[in-house]
Amino acid sequence: MSRYRGSVCRLCRRENLKLYLKGDRCYSDKCAIDRRTYPPGQHGQRRGGKISDYGGQLREKQKVKRMYGLGEKQFRLFFHRADAGKGVTGEALLVMLERRLDNVVYRLGFANSRAQARQLVKHNHFLVNGKKVNIPSYQTRVGDVLEIHEKSKNVQAITDAVDAVVRRGMPQWLELDKDNLKGAVKAMPAREDITMPVQESQIVEFYSK
Repeated sequence: MSRYRGSVCRLCRRENLKLYLKGDRCYSDKCAIDRRTYPPGQHGQRRGGKISDYGGQLREKQKVKRMYGLGEKQFRLFFHRADAGKGVTGEALLVMLERRLDNVVYRLGFANSRAQARQLVKHNHFLVNGKKVNIPSYQTRVGDVLEIHEKSKNVQAITDAVDAVVRRGMPQWLELDKDNLKGAVKAMPAREDITMPVQESQIVEFYSK
């Protein structure tokens, strides 16, 4: 599977939106999108003009895909699962992405970015309902309890992230026990819990062509 290995700050600049891919740096005055408000590349400052319908749909798809750190094949698979299920496809897609274990770890404040959360999950630092789970795409459910493995409670990256959790805020569908380094899924995420400016209907139109 192809993997982007360039500067993630370029991705935020390309989407003209903070995707919070760099952890603490995104909250500082070093954030690239605050310092250079134009797209990356040699001709970034000269880009402009009206964007086509297809271009707008593509940008929405790329924005969400990059926000959650997925490749095209994996993102398309999530879309097809959402499309085959009940309810509104776009909202179902966002809910499935929010329920990913790596995203829940990030939302609970155990990691500074989704990329870091994905790495921590893969390295067996977390337990779900007392059992080791190292699959980032694992779909969490209501009632699931996440906790840090006993041997990982002193990992510097995790403790630093927990200390900074207040700055990012906690979604209402999650609950954090900061003292015991535990978290729980209280409810399914709702559309209004996703505060990033996303037009999921554009993504549906993109894949419906």
